[in-house]
Amino acid sequence: MTGIVYKSTGSWYQVKSEEGVFYQCRIKGKFRIKGIKSTNPVAVGDKVVFDVEKKGDEEVGVIKKILERENFIVRKSVNLSKQIHIIAANIDQVFLLITINNPPTFTAFIDRFLVSSRAYRIDTILVFNKIDSYAIEERAEILYLKDIYEAIGYRCVEVSAKEKKNIDTIKEMMIGKTSMFVGHSGVGKSTLVNAIEPSLNLKTKEISDQHNQGKHTTTFAEMFDLSFDARIIDTPGIKGFGVVDIDKYELGDYFPEFFALKQDCKFNNCIHTKEPHCAVKEALEEGKISWSRYKSYLQILEGDEESEHYRTDVWNEEED
Repeated sequence: MTGIVYKSTGSWYQVKSEEGVFYQCRIKGKFRIKGIKSTNPVAVGDKVVFDVEKKGDEEVGVIKKILERENFIVRKSVNLSKQIHIIAANIDQVFLLITINNPPTFTAFIDRFLVSSRAYRIDTILVFNKIDSYAIEERAEILYLKDIYEAIGYRCVEVSAKEKKNIDTIKEMMIGKTSMFVGHSGVGKSTLVNAIEPSLNLKTKEISDQHNQGKHTTTFAEMFDLSFDARIIDTPGIKGFGVVDIDKYELGDYFPEFFALKQDCKFNNCIHTKEPHCAVKEALEEGKISWSRYKSYLQILEGDEESEHYRTDVWNEEED
């Protein structure tokens, strides 16, 4: 039988067959070591081949094979830095949720995620959530960020789940597609998903006052069928995002504003750091490229871990 993985708990997988029946499945023990370096060889969204076995009165599935993935998105494993974690597979688009201060989403995180999604050919929409909660200065920061990302081709949407602002816009973009929602814990993923499809009734929690961070409500990634011809993948809150296996000479290609200028650099293998007559650095000095984007590029290039100090120029005016 063939089916799609809707939920992964690490050892068991919920698979929906082509006939629309859900099965609890496991994988064969040796399946894990067949050259798969990720912490989770089977991910939500994977199309799999599985057999069904009788266990007493129950039917249990055994996954035999993963069919070729159209795409997937990964990040470095939290506990095992040399391994990767596949967040989800066969995704049509990602909605990256961003909040300014409850909790803060820094440009380093945004840019790292955009590099990975672009490398794996997945469209990403930036969703500025909780816009009903911001003061004038914070609204200015949102407009500043929107200007940066819209200028390089990313669609940005301001959303308020509480006031139902632009919920219909998000739904229209989701029709006929498998969409993944991702962001830090506390950015309001579950609340937004509930506004899109109230019948799901996903658990939500408040922001921690002590650290201004979200509390995890989603433990494992899970896919849901929606009532308006769409699928949604809800993911656990991501604290940091490590970029995986991108060659330093190719990194600039995943920054669209850098790629557009690449042909004007003096050297074909320019990595936009110390080389003379670099079109990217010239554009940077002329204010045509965002300094926050360039800082994120250098940070990834140098292999540094994500830092909260890599922010927009607005956020750099004061340190924590």
